Amino acid sequence: MVWKKHAYDDIPGTYVFDGETSHAAYNLNKMLFSFNHEENRQEFDRDEEAYAVKYGVPDKQKEALLNGDFLGLMRLGANIYFLAKLAVPRGVSVQDAGAAFQGITTEEFKANLAKNGEGLEEKLKQQGGYWNG
Repeated sequence: MVWKKHAYDDIPGTYVFDGETSHAAYNLNKMLFSFNHEENRQEFDRDEEAYAVKYGVPDKQKEALLNGDFLGLMRLGANIYFLAKLAVPRGVSVQDAGAAFQGITTEEFKANLAKNGEGLEEKLKQQGGYWNG
């Protein structure tokens, strides 16, 4: 399949989930989606590599998966919502993953969230009680 170049392809720090990355990570995302079911999470926990092979996850993606490299998985096309199905049941919070994506500690990430939220209630009041970005 031939993919055309997009303006967003070269934005630093951006990992766009588009048709190309979706296509390249189909098997990975299919495997991550399977974690909706407890029995699949248990099977994965028994033998992570065998479970990845069962779904035909390519070597580069499998390496990131086995190393718990969430940012690497994102770069390789993992859908963020499906990635949460891997992280959360293993005790990795959304804040832990966000910190890993930014290369900072979870505590630093939480502090940044709190700082960014300063004054939000006042902004909401000014905008009629809702946030539109």
